[in-house]
Amino acid sequence: MAGRLSGKVAVAAGAGRGIGAAVASAFVSEGASVFIAELDPLTGADSAAKLRARGGRVASGVCDVSDRGSVEAAIGAAKRELEPADILVNNAGVNVFRDPLTMTDTDWHRCLAIDLEGALHATRAVLPEMLRRGAGSVINIASVHSFCIIPGCFPYPVAKHALLGLTRALGIEYAARGIRINAIAPGYIDTQICRDYWATFPDPVAERQRAENLHPPRRLGRPEEVAMTAVFLASDEAPFINASVITIDGGRSAVYHD
Repeated sequence: MAGRLSGKVAVAAGAGRGIGAAVASAFVSEGASVFIAELDPLTGADSAAKLRARGGRVASGVCDVSDRGSVEAAIGAAKRELEPADILVNNAGVNVFRDPLTMTDTDWHRCLAIDLEGALHATRAVLPEMLRRGAGSVINIASVHSFCIIPGCFPYPVAKHALLGLTRALGIEYAARGIRINAIAPGYIDTQICRDYWATFPDPVAERQRAENLHPPRRLGRPEEVAMTAVFLASDEAPFINASVITIDGGRSAVYHD
Protein backbone atom coordinates (compact mmCIF):
# COMPACT_ATOMS: atom_id res chain seq x y z
CA MET A 1 0.00 0.00 0.00
CA ALA A 2 1.32 3.43 -0.91
CA GLY A 3 2.50 5.61 1.92
CA ARG A 4 0.88 8.89 2.87
CA LEU A 5 3.81 10.82 1.34
CA SER A 6 4.53 8.60 -1.67
CA GLY A 7 6.03 10.53 -4.57
CA LYS A 8 6.88 13.56 -2.46
CA VAL A 9 10.31 15.02 -1.77
CA ALA A 10 11.07 16.55 1.60
CA VAL A 11 13.93 18.68 2.83
CA ALA A 12 14.44 18.36 6.58
CA ALA A 13 16.75 20.94 8.14
CA GLY A 14 18.37 19.85 11.39
CA ALA A 15 17.50 16.18 10.92
CA GLY A 16 20.72 14.65 12.18
CA ARG A 17 19.23 13.69 15.54
CA GLY A 18 16.31 14.19 17.90
CA ILE A 19 13.01 15.46 16.53
CA GLY A 20 14.47 16.15 13.09
CA ALA A 21 15.80 12.61 12.71
CA ALA A 22 12.44 11.22 13.83
CA VAL A 23 10.68 13.37 11.23
CA ALA A 24 13.01 12.16 8.46
CA SER A 25 12.44 8.55 9.54
CA ALA A 26 8.66 8.92 9.59
CA PHE A 27 8.71 10.59 6.16
CA VAL A 28 10.71 7.71 4.70
CA SER A 29 8.30 5.21 6.27
CA GLU A 30 5.46 7.04 4.52
CA GLY A 31 7.17 6.88 1.13
CA ALA A 32 8.85 10.28 0.82
CA SER A 33 12.32 10.91 -0.54
CA VAL A 34 14.25 12.96 2.02
CA PHE A 35 17.18 15.34 1.91
CA ILE A 36 18.77 15.84 5.34
CA ALA A 37 20.25 19.34 5.65
CA GLU A 38 22.42 19.29 8.76
CA LEU A 39 25.17 21.50 10.18
CA ASP A 40 27.11 18.51 11.54
CA PRO A 41 28.19 16.47 8.51
CA LEU A 42 28.73 13.33 10.60
CA THR A 43 25.29 13.19 12.20
CA GLY A 44 23.64 14.17 8.93
CA ALA A 45 25.43 11.46 6.97
CA ASP A 46 24.79 8.89 9.71
CA SER A 47 21.08 9.67 9.81
CA ALA A 48 20.89 9.40 6.02
CA ALA A 49 22.81 6.12 5.97
CA LYS A 50 20.44 4.52 8.49
CA LEU A 51 17.44 5.52 6.41
CA ARG A 52 19.01 4.26 3.18
CA ALA A 53 19.68 0.94 4.91
CA ARG A 54 15.91 0.68 5.35
CA GLY A 55 15.44 1.21 1.62
CA GLY A 56 14.74 4.92 1.74
CA ARG A 57 15.69 7.31 -1.02
CA VAL A 58 17.73 9.70 1.10
CA ALA A 59 20.55 12.17 0.58
CA SER A 60 22.27 14.60 2.91
CA GLY A 61 24.32 17.76 2.82
CA VAL A 62 25.92 20.28 5.15
CA CYS A 63 23.78 23.30 5.89
CA ASP A 64 24.25 26.26 8.21
CA VAL A 65 20.74 27.72 8.41
CA SER A 66 22.06 31.04 9.71
CA ASP A 67 23.85 31.52 6.36
CA ARG A 68 21.49 32.19 3.46
CA GLY A 69 24.07 31.07 0.90
CA SER A 70 24.59 27.77 2.71
CA VAL A 71 20.84 27.18 2.80
CA GLU A 72 20.41 27.93 -0.88
CA ALA A 73 23.29 25.56 -1.70
CA ALA A 74 21.66 22.77 0.32
CA ILE A 75 18.28 23.30 -1.36
CA GLY A 76 20.05 23.21 -4.73
CA ALA A 77 21.77 19.95 -3.80
CA ALA A 78 18.43 18.45 -2.78
CA LYS A 79 16.96 19.38 -6.14
CA ARG A 80 19.89 17.84 -8.04
CA GLU A 81 20.06 14.61 -6.03
CA LEU A 82 16.33 14.07 -5.60
CA GLU A 83 13.76 16.51 -7.04
CA PRO A 84 12.47 19.96 -6.07
CA ALA A 85 11.03 19.91 -2.56
CA ASP A 86 7.32 19.36 -2.05
CA ILE A 87 7.82 19.60 1.72
CA LEU A 88 10.16 21.64 3.91
CA VAL A 89 10.65 21.00 7.62
CA ASN A 90 12.50 23.74 9.50
CA ASN A 91 13.76 21.95 12.59
CA ALA A 92 17.25 23.38 13.03
CA GLY A 93 17.51 25.36 16.24
CA VAL A 94 19.62 26.23 19.24
CA ASN A 95 18.86 26.95 22.89
CA VAL A 96 20.16 30.37 23.91
CA PHE A 97 19.28 31.16 27.53
CA ARG A 98 20.87 34.35 28.87
CA ASP A 99 20.29 37.13 31.37
CA PRO A 100 18.83 40.06 29.37
CA LEU A 101 21.23 42.58 30.90
CA THR A 102 24.44 40.58 30.55
CA MET A 103 23.61 38.85 27.25
CA THR A 104 26.05 39.73 24.49
CA ASP A 105 25.04 41.02 21.07
CA THR A 106 26.56 37.83 19.68
CA ASP A 107 24.19 35.68 21.76
CA TRP A 108 21.19 37.72 20.62
CA HIS A 109 22.07 37.60 16.94
CA ARG A 110 22.96 33.89 17.07
CA CYS A 111 19.59 33.04 18.58
CA LEU A 112 17.63 34.99 15.98
CA ALA A 113 19.84 33.89 13.08
CA ILE A 114 19.32 30.19 13.77
CA ASP A 115 15.89 29.97 15.41
CA LEU A 116 14.10 32.53 13.23
CA GLU A 117 16.06 33.61 10.18
CA GLY A 118 17.05 30.05 9.31
CA ALA A 119 13.40 29.19 8.68
CA LEU A 120 13.01 32.27 6.50
CA HIS A 121 16.13 31.44 4.47
CA ALA A 122 14.96 27.88 3.79
CA THR A 123 11.39 28.88 3.01
CA ARG A 124 12.51 31.52 0.55
CA ALA A 125 14.78 28.96 -1.09
CA VAL A 126 12.01 26.39 -1.72
CA LEU A 127 9.15 28.77 -2.49
CA PRO A 128 9.93 29.53 -6.16
CA GLU A 129 9.62 25.86 -7.18
CA MET A 130 6.59 25.32 -4.97
CA LEU A 131 4.88 28.36 -6.46
CA ARG A 132 5.71 27.21 -9.96
CA ARG A 133 3.95 23.88 -9.24
CA GLY A 134 1.17 25.50 -7.21
CA ALA A 135 1.65 23.21 -4.21
CA GLY A 136 3.86 22.84 -1.17
CA SER A 137 3.91 22.35 2.57
CA VAL A 138 6.29 24.09 4.97
CA ILE A 139 6.41 22.95 8.59
CA ASN A 140 8.23 25.03 11.17
CA ILE A 141 9.21 23.29 14.38
CA ALA A 142 8.46 25.97 16.93
CA SER A 143 8.05 25.37 20.68
CA VAL A 144 5.72 26.00 23.59
CA HIS A 145 8.18 28.87 24.15
CA SER A 146 6.31 30.42 21.21
CA PHE A 147 3.46 31.38 23.54
CA CYS A 148 4.56 30.52 27.09
CA ILE A 149 7.35 32.19 29.03
CA ILE A 150 9.73 30.33 31.33
CA PRO A 151 11.96 32.63 33.43
CA GLY A 152 15.64 32.34 32.64
CA CYS A 153 15.17 31.37 28.99
CA PHE A 154 15.62 34.77 27.30
CA PRO A 155 15.99 35.37 24.33
CA TYR A 156 14.88 31.94 23.03
CA PRO A 157 11.14 32.63 23.41
CA VAL A 158 11.54 35.91 21.53
CA ALA A 159 12.75 34.00 18.47
CA LYS A 160 10.07 31.32 18.85
CA HIS A 161 7.27 33.88 19.22
CA ALA A 162 8.56 35.49 16.04
CA LEU A 163 8.67 32.10 14.29
CA LEU A 164 4.92 31.78 14.80
CA GLY A 165 4.49 35.25 13.33
CA LEU A 166 6.56 34.20 10.34
CA THR A 167 4.48 31.05 9.95
CA ARG A 168 1.20 32.95 9.97
CA ALA A 169 2.34 35.83 7.78
CA LEU A 170 3.84 33.60 5.06
CA GLY A 171 0.95 31.14 5.31
CA ILE A 172 -1.52 33.90 4.50
CA GLU A 173 0.76 35.48 1.90
CA TYR A 174 0.86 32.35 -0.26
CA ALA A 175 -2.36 30.53 0.62
CA ALA A 176 -4.11 31.43 -2.63
CA ARG A 177 -1.21 29.96 -4.60
CA GLY A 178 -1.40 26.46 -3.13
CA ILE A 179 1.20 26.76 -0.36
CA ARG A 180 0.48 25.75 3.23
CA ILE A 181 2.79 26.96 6.01
CA ASN A 182 2.20 25.63 9.52
CA ALA A 183 4.04 25.12 12.78
CA ILE A 184 4.34 22.44 15.42
CA ALA A 185 4.99 23.54 19.01
CA PRO A 186 6.54 20.68 20.99
CA GLY A 187 6.79 20.83 24.74
CA TYR A 188 9.21 18.72 26.76
CA ILE A 189 10.31 15.96 24.36
CA ASP A 190 12.62 13.12 25.39
CA THR A 191 15.69 13.90 23.28
CA GLN A 192 19.45 13.69 23.81
CA ILE A 193 19.51 17.43 24.52
CA CYS A 194 17.20 16.84 27.49
CA ARG A 195 19.25 13.90 28.73
CA ASP A 196 22.41 15.98 28.53
CA TYR A 197 20.65 18.69 30.55
CA TRP A 198 19.50 16.25 33.24
CA ALA A 199 23.07 14.96 33.47
CA THR A 200 24.19 18.37 34.76
CA PHE A 201 22.22 17.76 38.00
CA PRO A 202 23.48 15.78 41.02
CA ASP A 203 20.58 13.32 40.53
CA PRO A 204 19.69 13.08 36.80
CA VAL A 205 17.00 10.46 37.46
CA ALA A 206 15.23 12.69 39.96
CA GLU A 207 15.44 15.66 37.59
CA ARG A 208 13.89 13.63 34.79
CA GLN A 209 11.12 12.53 37.14
CA ARG A 210 10.48 16.14 38.10
CA ALA A 211 10.11 17.04 34.41
CA GLU A 212 7.75 14.12 33.81
CA ASN A 213 5.60 15.07 36.80
CA LEU A 214 5.02 18.54 35.35
CA HIS A 215 2.90 17.03 32.60
CA PRO A 216 -0.69 15.79 32.98
CA PRO A 217 0.15 12.34 31.43
CA ARG A 218 3.13 12.10 33.84
CA ARG A 219 5.55 11.46 31.01
CA LEU A 220 7.46 13.35 28.36
CA GLY A 221 6.66 13.44 24.68
CA ARG A 222 8.52 11.24 22.23
CA PRO A 223 10.19 12.47 19.02
CA GLU A 224 8.06 10.02 17.05
CA GLU A 225 4.90 11.74 18.28
CA VAL A 226 6.09 15.04 16.86
CA ALA A 227 7.13 13.29 13.67
CA MET A 228 3.70 11.80 12.98
CA THR A 229 2.12 15.22 13.35
CA ALA A 230 4.60 16.47 10.76
CA VAL A 231 3.55 13.61 8.46
CA PHE A 232 -0.08 14.68 8.81
CA LEU A 233 0.67 18.34 8.02
CA ALA A 234 2.87 17.36 5.07
CA SER A 235 0.31 14.99 3.61
CA ASP A 236 -2.76 15.54 1.48
CA GLU A 237 -4.87 14.85 4.59
CA ALA A 238 -4.48 18.44 5.80
CA PRO A 239 -5.40 20.55 2.75
CA PHE A 240 -7.27 23.23 4.71
CA ILE A 241 -4.81 23.62 7.59
CA ASN A 242 -2.72 26.72 7.02
CA ALA A 243 -1.06 29.44 9.09
CA SER A 244 -1.74 27.31 12.16
CA VAL A 245 0.16 25.76 15.05
CA ILE A 246 -0.36 22.34 16.62
CA THR A 247 0.83 22.02 20.21
CA ILE A 248 2.32 18.73 21.39
CA ASP A 249 2.91 19.00 25.13
CA GLY A 250 0.53 16.56 26.80
CA GLY A 251 -1.66 19.46 27.89
CA ARG A 252 1.01 21.17 29.99
CA SER A 253 0.45 24.64 28.49
CA ALA A 254 -3.24 24.44 29.43
CA VAL A 255 -2.40 24.15 33.14
CA TYR A 256 -2.81 27.44 35.02
CA HIS A 257 -0.77 26.32 38.01
CA ASP A 258 0.23 23.11 39.79
